[in-house]
Amino acid sequence: MAERKPFLLRLDPAVLLALQRWADDDLRSLNGHIEFLLRRALADAGRSPRPAAPETGDAPAPPAKKPPRK
Repeated sequence: MAERKPFLLRLDPAVLLALQRWADDDLRSLNGHIEFLLRRALADAGRSPRPAAPETGDAPAPPAKKPPRK
């Protein structure tokens, strides 16, 4: 698993409470839910992180194409 980096995030208390309730509803930790939402937002914007290159030295896969807008 990739190394995790700590990051301080300041949130409005109402936003934090709403996120915690949502995470609880989805049976996720608050941290896991925030990461899930950020990854989904990155994917929707066509900005997902590229997977790490295999240890064989091959180049990473090209980024995925953007899904069509609805």
